[in-house]
This record gives sequence, C-alpha cells and structure tokens, in this order.
Amino acid sequence: MSPFPLTHPSIARALAVAALCVALGACVSVQVPKLPTGDLPAHWRNGSPQLGQKPDLTGWWKHFGDPELDALVDEALHDNLDVQQAVWKLRAARALEDASATEFKPKLGFQTIEQPNPQNTASYFQAGFDATWEFGLFGRSDATGHIAQAESGAAEAELQDARVSLVAEVVREYLQLRAAQRSEALLAQAAQAAQKKVALLRIQERLQLASRIEVEQSVAAAAKAEAQLPDPQAAIVQHAQTLALLLGKSEPDPAWLAPRPLPKLAAGNVDSVPANLLRTRPEIRYAETQVLKAAGQLGIAKADMYPHLALGSSLTFAALVKGQTRLGDLNNTFAIGPLINLPLFDWGARRAVRSAREDQLQAALLGYRQAVLKGAAEVESDLANLHASGQRLQSADAAAAASQQGWSLSEKLQGLGQADELQLADARLALTDAELDREQARLAHGLAYVALYKALGGAPLPAADTGCSAPSSQGGGSARNAANGGCGE
Repeated sequence: MSPFPLTHPSIARALAVAALCVALGACVSVQVPKLPTGDLPAHWRNGSPQLGQKPDLTGWWKHFGDPELDALVDEALHDNLDVQQAVWKLRAARALEDASATEFKPKLGFQTIEQPNPQNTASYFQAGFDATWEFGLFGRSDATGHIAQAESGAAEAELQDARVSLVAEVVREYLQLRAAQRSEALLAQAAQAAQKKVALLRIQERLQLASRIEVEQSVAAAAKAEAQLPDPQAAIVQHAQTLALLLGKSEPDPAWLAPRPLPKLAAGNVDSVPANLLRTRPEIRYAETQVLKAAGQLGIAKADMYPHLALGSSLTFAALVKGQTRLGDLNNTFAIGPLINLPLFDWGARRAVRSAREDQLQAALLGYRQAVLKGAAEVESDLANLHASGQRLQSADAAAAASQQGWSLSEKLQGLGQADELQLADARLALTDAELDREQARLAHGLAYVALYKALGGAPLPAADTGCSAPSSQGGGSARNAANGGCGE
C-alpha cells in the first residue's frame, strides 16, 4: 500500500495504526525451548579417583612434561590453516550477526528516475527520499535474531572443534613420531644382537655344541628382526610430514628428526564432572546452536502467518524537462503512512512451512540429545581405555624391569665365567623385546589420554574468548557465549 499525503488526520491514523501493530506484535513471541536434561550421569562410571579431581582442559598436554611438544602446540594453534579458516568464518558470521540487528531499524534511501515521453521531445525527471521502518512484529524480529545468533554460534563451535582436533592431532603425531624413533633404535639393537647370536651359534655348530636346527632358527629370527627395521623408518617420515601439515608447513623441521625419547605421561587429572561436557564439547555446542536456529526458523514461519507491517514515508521532487535546457515547474510531495502486506491465498503453503519448521525443531532437540549421549559414551569408553592401557603399561614396566635385571645378572655371570656370550645375547634380545613392548604400551597409554581429552573437548581458549561467561541452560542466550566451550574452567 502506498503512503498517503501528510495531513493532521492522516498522522493521527498512522500513529493509531502503529500503536495497534505494536500491541498485536506483543501478543506473539518466539519461545526457544528448554534443552533436554537428564541425559548425563551424575558421575563417570569408569573414572578413577586417583587420577585427580579436576581436569586441565586448557593445558592437558603439558602433563607429558615436554617443552618441545608445548611449543609445537602453540605454533600449530597460530599457524594451522584449518584453524585460520575457521577464524575467518567466525569473523564473517559475527559481522552478519551485527548486520542482522539493523534489519528492523528505519532505513532511508535516495533515488532518481528519468523517463522520456514517446515522442522523445521531453523527459520526466523525479528525485526523492524514501524511508521505511519494518516493525518486525509477531516474533519476526526475535526469530531473525535467533537465526543470526545461531549462525555465529555455529561458527564459534566450528572454530573450537578445529582447535580441539588440532591439539589432539599434534600431540598424537608427536607421540607416534617419538615412539617410531625409539622403536627404530631398539629394533636396530635387536637386529645386531640377533646377528651376533647367529655368529656364536655357527661357532658352536663347528664345535658340535649346537645343532643345525638352532642355527637356522637363529638365522630366521635375525632376518625377521632386519625385516622390521623399515616399518619405523617409514613411520618417522609419515608422522613428521603430518606434523608439518598440521603446522602449516610444506616439510618437516629437521630438528624433529633428531631422535628423542617418548615423553612420559605424569599422573593426569581426568575425573571431570560430566556436566562440563555441555560447555566444553564442540559437538554439543553446535547441536545447541541448531536448536536455536530451528526455533528462529519456526518463529519466521509463524510470523509469516500474519501481515508484514511497516511505516513508510517519501519526499519526492518532480519536474518535466523540455528540450535540452528548459525545466518545467518543480513539484514536491511528502507522504507518510503504514505499509501492510497481508497474505490471502497461500495460507496452505504457509501452514505447511510452519508445520515443517515445527518438525525440524523437534529433530534439532533430538539431535542435541544425541550429541550429549554420544559425548558421554565416548568419554566413558575413553576412560575405560585409559584405565586398561595404564594397567598394561604397569605390566610392561614390570616385564622390562625384570628383563633389565636378567641382563645385568647375565653380565655379572659372564664376568665370573659362569655365562657365555650366547647367554648374554639371549638376555640382550629378551631385554630389547621387553623395552619394545614397554614403548608400545607407553604410546598406547599416551594415545588413550589424548583420545579422552579430545572427547572432553579440551583445548586452549582463543584469546578473545577468555573472558566469556557460561551459556544459558535454556538455549535462549547469545550463541556467541554459548559456543565458548570451557569458559568456566
């Protein structure tokens, strides 16, 4: 509907219509549903009290006590390309969120129109200002804000997910790189000891102190030890290259290839409160934003069932231009009035959209529950795996200690003339095998620790978000706060 000319009665009618619109709009509001509760246990069933009281979600990898690993994590968080992409996406989402806040504010525009007559002897020229103010009634303004907040919150959750995954991958690749280097050294020692045993058995065979079968068995064992050497060598190249990729580099740093021992995991504190998952796990934060988005889309669908109401105003100047220089009389018009867009013949389609949005909101709520249950299940499984790997590591440590004692005893007996070189070689092989088993058990325990903290959503917070507050449990708060997982840690 076009605005009508300005008169005192028209102003009164416009104000009356505006007041009525505000009153009607207040009767319709978008209600963001409360998020489902009760899907998390009160305590972790597989948690161990001796592991600590509160997890260090923002610096858990420091329990390995390796300064080089700490530096790599910091460098990766700064240089990783996936994280940088997520940062730019978040900036874009926040800019769009800020822009959406102006959608229901007054707008002013200027335009000109020039139209010649059919004879091309004169032209009609018009210039003026147009102002509109859509009220965003019937919940449309709130729903639009929810959608924008959800998009921004989803981008924040994506950024935090990238950071959580990155930290876990850097630590995992570093541990596997150091384990491969250690395995290469131990396998080289095993191959050397196996070759020495072959030489000793050949001497004993010539002295008829060893059988041919024993010699052939030792040759096969030596060949097997030699065949295992390329595996850790290839693993070193693979993990170093993957680590370079995570740090945004084309090739590994030569310093990484210098052999270093696998870092030992100190007593970790992982007995966290299950409810922390609601603030730290990015997948749950993302699912919450999808509930908010679905609620906003439902609000838009409901608002579409009602008229679009706005206030319009225009100031127009018009003149007839004759020939090249003659300008006719200049006229101006000012008008103000309500703009109404009322749906009439497509109610069925609008109701179908509203019904579909209601179904999508229910699906989003179920998706949130699924994300919570999946997160809890992963943490429980990873806690059990960490406990089991810790027990295996204790057994491997005991076996390695016993093998070390056997090796030391063999050396003493050899010095006393009560053991020969062959017995010493067997003790050396046994010690090497035990150390290999211990290194693999230590690696498995470290990887289990990494998997647990990835499931918990552990990662350092971005500098811009360190002062954030805990999100609303009803899902109606700002998604910018809702996606800042781990703020309360």
